[in-house]
Order: sequence, then structure tokens, then C-alpha cells
Amino acid sequence: MQDVQNRTDKRGIAIQRVGISDVYLPLQIKQDKHSQPVLAKIKFTVDLPMEYKGTHMSRFQEILTKWQTVPIGQGEIRNILNEAIEKLGSCSAHLSISFKYFIEKIAPVSGKKSLLDLDCKFSAAKTANGKMPFVMAIKVPVTSLCPCSKEISDYGAHNQRSIISVKINYDGNKTALEIQDIVSLIEAQASCPLYPLLKREDEKYVTEKAYENPKFVEDILRDCVLALRTLSGINYFSVECENFESIHNHNAYASHIEYLK
Repeated sequence: MQDVQNRTDKRGIAIQRVGISDVYLPLQIKQDKHSQPVLAKIKFTVDLPMEYKGTHMSRFQEILTKWQTVPIGQGEIRNILNEAIEKLGSCSAHLSISFKYFIEKIAPVSGKKSLLDLDCKFSAAKTANGKMPFVMAIKVPVTSLCPCSKEISDYGAHNQRSIISVKINYDGNKTALEIQDIVSLIEAQASCPLYPLLKREDEKYVTEKAYENPKFVEDILRDCVLALRTLSGINYFSVECENFESIHNHNAYASHIEYLK
């Protein structure tokens, strides 16, 4: 059979990224001493030299399929990218894996256990220089309480659920960060963490805790920046905070990007 993809293309245009997207596969995400099964949404690409008409799409799926039963972390992602470069004759490869990750939360008074779902994403690129910058992205839900509302009201203060979105870029060959550790670091900067399961005594606790720790969206963002600066081996990070306002028909938003190397 003729291999049309290997025919020569004369338009002189190299393609930076070509491959497959919106691939759903069951994977295992490796974290320190354990792994968690997830349903992953994947984008997997390589570069295509200008002289080739097309890439071999089936090879991306072949590479990914082998990893369904192997816990995947930074080292495994590096191996996936290396295999893509070798089998597809490319100089670079890119992989992004989006998934729901669950962490155990313990209610502050009753001690009831529940699972908090988090939107997470691992992204990595292997280039001709051999480096593999790795990006961990996590969306952390928290509670915020308005300092202005507390100050001007005779009683009560309005609060809201907030989402803190963090992206951390670091050298995947040297540094390893854990999802749970980043979540705990970010939660500590809010008025109060979120808990999927609360009994009455817990609800009293989190309501009063937030009231005693009021923060504007700007306060949360700046505290997150200070906290993220304490991490070692980081190339850069970005953080966004969005408060879903309870007394307005709009949200409050703040963001920051910082390069450390």
C-alpha cells in the first residue's frame, strides 16, 4: 500500500505541532507513594519538517495505549515524549493530560471524610536541546469573605466561593511537586478552605473562620504569590483568582505571572 503521508511537500512550511487531540483514556496519575485512576483528556503532538506531507496519526494512539496500566508521572511523560520523537522522526514533542483528581478532606469539627474533586492538567514538551519543562495546573476551590462588607455592616458579611487557578512551570528532570501539597498551600491563602461534607458544627466553624479572615480577591492573589515564591526549582508560575460574587451579577478577578529564572 502507498504511504501518502511520506510523500514530499513542496510548500516549504514546517508545522510546529501536529497530532491528535480530545483523546479520552483511562490512566493512572502517579503521586509520591500512590497513584490514582483517572479519566484523562489528552492532546499529543510533534513537529513536522517542511519536506513531509503528513505525520503518522496512528502512532500517537499506539504510544498512548501502552501506558494505560502504568502509573504516569514526570519520568513516564518524558519516556512518552522520547518515544514520539523517535517513532515519528521529529525534533520535538508535546503532551497535555487533563483530568479530575480527588483529595480527601476531613471536616474541621466532626471529622467526617469526603472527597474534593479538582481540575488538574499536566503539560510537558521535549525539544531538541533535551530539556523537558513541565507544567502542573490546578484549580482550587476556596471560600472568600469581603472585608468591606464586614467593616460597614452591623452584623454579617457576604462571602463567596472562589476558584484559584495555579500553573507552575519547573524542570521535570529535577523537581517533583505533589498535587496535594500545592492544594494545601493555596487553600491556606483563602478566607477558608472548602469541604464537600459539613455537619452543623462544621458549618458553624467554617462560617466563623471566614468571618475572622476576610480577604479581597487582591488579598488572596498576593498571598498566593508570596506562598508560591517559597517553592524551590520553579521557572515561573501564574495564579488567577476569581470570586463568584454573591451580591453582584459579575465576578471579581485578579491574576499574576512571575518568572523566577
